[in-house]
Amino acid sequence: MIEKVHIYTDGACRGNPGPGGYGIVMEWVGKPYKKEYAEGFLKTTNNRMELLAVIVALESLKFNNLEITVYSDSKYVTDAINQDWIAKWKRRRYANVKNPDLWRRFVKLYDQHKPKMVWIKGHNNHPQNERCDALAVTASHKKDKLIDTGFEAGKDSLF
Repeated sequence: MIEKVHIYTDGACRGNPGPGGYGIVMEWVGKPYKKEYAEGFLKTTNNRMELLAVIVALESLKFNNLEITVYSDSKYVTDAINQDWIAKWKRRRYANVKNPDLWRRFVKLYDQHKPKMVWIKGHNNHPQNERCDALAVTASHKKDKLIDTGFEAGKDSLF
């Protein structure tokens, strides 16, 4: 039987760009196991935090061959897969695509895990999404925030 994991993600930014953060809630379906992650950054964008949340969640998986569903309130993230924008971006080698550093990182993980991407309406009393939002906002207020090196290098940087 294939194990199922539900991943809920959200990103937040105070200003765009500005201080930001992401929040993640991961649940092992049918088991009482839940994990939360959050991190804050000095200067970033909301879209970067939305995408980075999914990346960090997928990177944190310790097993392969899982049935993974990612729930995000970001159309930017979910539509890239569900509308197949990513295939065009890959063919163009991410030319004229914002956040190419993160999309390259994401695609490797997506190809490995093949998660289902589900859009959920944000700020709609969805318990896990609300928790992710709280984690992301709190992380954006931390004193010891990280530097988003991809953003600092330039949003259109290839590396």
